[in-house]
This record gives sequence, structure tokens and C-alpha cells, in this order.
Amino acid sequence: MTTVAVRGESVREVDPEIAEFTVVVSARDRDRDTTLGRLRERADGLRQLVERFGEAVEKRETSGLHVYPESSGKRGERVSAYNGSVSTTVRIRDFAALGEIMLAVAGQEQAQVHGPVWSVRPDSPVHKDARRSAVENAIARAREYAEALGAEVIELVELADPGLGRAEGVQPFSQGYGGGLLRSKSSGGGGYADLQLDPERQRVTATVEARFTITAPVL
Repeated sequence: MTTVAVRGESVREVDPEIAEFTVVVSARDRDRDTTLGRLRERADGLRQLVERFGEAVEKRETSGLHVYPESSGKRGERVSAYNGSVSTTVRIRDFAALGEIMLAVAGQEQAQVHGPVWSVRPDSPVHKDARRSAVENAIARAREYAEALGAEVIELVELADPGLGRAEGVQPFSQGYGGGLLRSKSSGGGGYADLQLDPERQRVTATVEARFTITAPVL
């Protein structure tokens, strides 16, 4: 029995469905309690600001808390200051409001904003469409190989994801953040609605491996 093994591939270029950015608020002072107090106030202020945008924000999560003493090398272990930061990841569903939200957040005291990162939802129908297309591509390739040998495809023997599913994924056209870093040391003013951000197109890929039996080749 003669078999032919092929790889089916599919690439779809689609608009992103969600955007995320990370906000880091920080505080520093010689007194530990003062540092922690300022950090708490800034984190609470950020939470209240994000909540004001209502349904435009899909999710807000604390992704990190970092507090550490800063010592002077010339004075051994003597603490010269205390540093603290809180990282928050914000997911936006309304892209029209994204620029306004990011600039408003960046306008908070001692805040850094990283992003946005664009992506397609894991349960998006585009993944299913890409997998179906990959299977169709595998069948078409098997038929092409069989025809080149003067044979015909008989039946499917095996269909599998390469590397137990590691081949599928979503990749943006450019690596890293779709945007950049917005940094602020003091509270800002208005004018945030003027910033327009262009969503970064996403490349959705799917790959399958298949084996087919074919009739005897004519060589």
C-alpha cells in the first residue's frame, strides 16, 4: 500500500478583537510607610480612573506588586530609600476609546503605560475557519502529489496537529508592542480624545499533518 504524507497550512489576516496595555504606578521615599501610603493612593486612583470608562474596559487585573529597600553601597546595609510599584493589566473592548484611556492613565502621577498589545480572542471563530482551511489544503496537496504520480487518493490514514498542537497560533505583523511607552510624573490635563491608535492586523495560522493512501503510482 502506497501512502503520501503532507502538511496542510492556512494563514488568515484579520483585525484584532481585543487590546491590552499595562500600567505601572510607583512611589519612592526615605520613609517606608510614606512610600507604601503613596503607592496605595496611586493604585486606588488608577482603579477609580479606569472604572470611569465603564463598558469600554473589559477587564482590569493586578499583575504585579514590587516593594524593596534601596541601600547605599558606601554605608553597608543601611537603607537610603524605599521603592514600590504596582502593575495593572487593562483589557479594552472599545478601540475607539483606547487612545483616550491610555493617555488619561499616563497622566496620573508616577505612572508608566506600556502597550497596546493587540490580539484575537482564543475562542474566536477565525481559529476554526483557519483549521478547516488547513485540512482542505492538506487534501489538495495530497491530490496534487498523487496526480503527479499518475495515481489517485484512496482514503485518509491519519490527521494530526504537528507537535501535539504547538503549530497553531496568532502572530501580529510586527513583533513587540503595537504602541510604545507613555510615561508621566505628574497629573495631566485634558485633550486625550485626540489620540487615535491604529489596530494592528493579526495573522492567524493553522497547520495539520496528514497521511493518505493512494493507488499504485505510474512511474
